[in-house]
Amino acid sequence: MELMEPKSSKPIAVYGAIAANFIIACAKFFASVMTGSSAMLSEGIHSLVDTGNGALLLVGIKKGKKPADENHPFGHGKELYFWSLIVAILLFGLGGGMSLYEGIKHIQHPAKLGDPTWNYIVLGIAFVAEGIAWYVAMKEFLKEKGNKKFWTAFKASKNPSVFTIVAEDTAAISGVVVAFIGVFLGHYFNNPLFDGIASVVIGLILAGVAVFLIIESKGLLIGESADKETLVNIKEIAEKNPEIVKVYEVLTMHLGPKQVLLNMNITFKDETQAAEIPKIIDKLEGEIQKKNPEIRRIFIEADALRKMK
Repeated sequence: MELMEPKSSKPIAVYGAIAANFIIACAKFFASVMTGSSAMLSEGIHSLVDTGNGALLLVGIKKGKKPADENHPFGHGKELYFWSLIVAILLFGLGGGMSLYEGIKHIQHPAKLGDPTWNYIVLGIAFVAEGIAWYVAMKEFLKEKGNKKFWTAFKASKNPSVFTIVAEDTAAISGVVVAFIGVFLGHYFNNPLFDGIASVVIGLILAGVAVFLIIESKGLLIGESADKETLVNIKEIAEKNPEIVKVYEVLTMHLGPKQVLLNMNITFKDETQAAEIPKIIDKLEGEIQKKNPEIRRIFIEADALRKMK
């Protein structure tokens, strides 16, 4: 049984992140040119990569909404998971890799630091802009979190358009703080090494976030089950039916953030009339979907039916 797909909301968090990161990237590159700061250059690269990543997530969201066709009978929902994996790889390679390279190069060949005024102005603006983008992304995530603990919900989230932006914005705010510390210490002690060290730390932060996102995206791409609460709920709904003797299997797989495939193997009572079984199955599917609207396709294997053939 295929159930109707509700209208999905616009990815506000992604739009907010793209706008903020593009403006911030331009400002950071300007400050880097004006002051010669390696940390600011790393931050500029970081924001530019985040801008591109947001655009790729939009591509994934758009492609994931394409309807099912002959070659993709279950739809294109996993497009978002593919593009989120690309985002994580780019964050690791371009964001983390370039920041580490710039930092190490700056440590090996320290450059004379210029007036830090532009750095402080841009970092202040970046902190406010990144904070607003982070707040918007976090607000979207908290809508999905429900009553779960934050880290549990974050790890269990199946929506890369939200958890990827939250992770990136958290890394962005951390990067701004590290860059500020690096610039401040560099000028306070008149030692450009602090600036290079800050760039290396920013690179490590980005690489760490990227590795986390790669692991999460890979799991979703190869097919993750629905969460344990959903599985228990589905089994409880089925077992409450007086005509069902046993539920052998509840197999689920995410086809997208809000698209779950369900396959169940159940056994009916021997005295259950064959003519009543389709009605019972229809009612069961309706009850399951009512409590778990993310389940779009349901396939139920009934042992009693096979025995009667």
